[in-house]
Amino acid sequence: MAFKKILVVDDEQDLCEIMKYNLENENFIIDTANSAEEALTLDLTQYCLILLDVMMGEISGFKMASMLKKDPKTAGIPIIFMTAKDTENDICTGLNIGADDYISKPFSIRETVLRIKAVLRRAENAPAKEAEQDVIRYKGLVIDIVKKQVFIDNELVQLTKKEFELLALFVSNQGKVFSRDEILEKIWKNESYVLDRTVDVNITRLRKKIGEYGKYIITRMGYGYYFDAN
Repeated sequence: MAFKKILVVDDEQDLCEIMKYNLENENFIIDTANSAEEALTLDLTQYCLILLDVMMGEISGFKMASMLKKDPKTAGIPIIFMTAKDTENDICTGLNIGADDYISKPFSIRETVLRIKAVLRRAENAPAKEAEQDVIRYKGLVIDIVKKQVFIDNELVQLTKKEFELLALFVSNQGKVFSRDEILEKIWKNESYVLDRTVDVNITRLRKKIGEYGKYIITRMGYGYYFDAN
């Protein structure tokens, strides 16, 4: 687990510095932020784990964690809450949001390091990898297969069922050319009275809805369509 990047978010600067010093001695790369507002200005996708204080300013740790879990790009980042609040209700609130662990202040650095390593081991196990397969990513384009949603730069894009299925088919099979007949078979299946032109119309609408990513859906004359990520 050497050289993995962790973000420590706490409004106590001294605590951030202590955590940074000790965790860097464990071969982690540590960034710090003294508020949720500051943390949210960073590219959070670069971190393998976030240590997050609960009691901060306008945006609490609970609120920031909720924001991260709603964003497909950051939903999978493990979160450990650090707080002086250790009542059962507070712990349950943190765990219900999706936190992976909860450390009560004051805490020992040794225990914290062990908890971090345990959470990272769990995050790397097989179920986590399988869950990641439910999300297809290309640059700022995120396709959530489970929730049937598409995001571009964190903004939800409204697609019809067929448009969603077309996009998922193309992006998950980048470079593979699908003929109209293959697309009809995979997307429209046994629906009656569906014409080849139906494929063209839906792809035209899809291209418009996904903006700059529409140009990656290429027409191969005489063959069909494919997603060109090169």
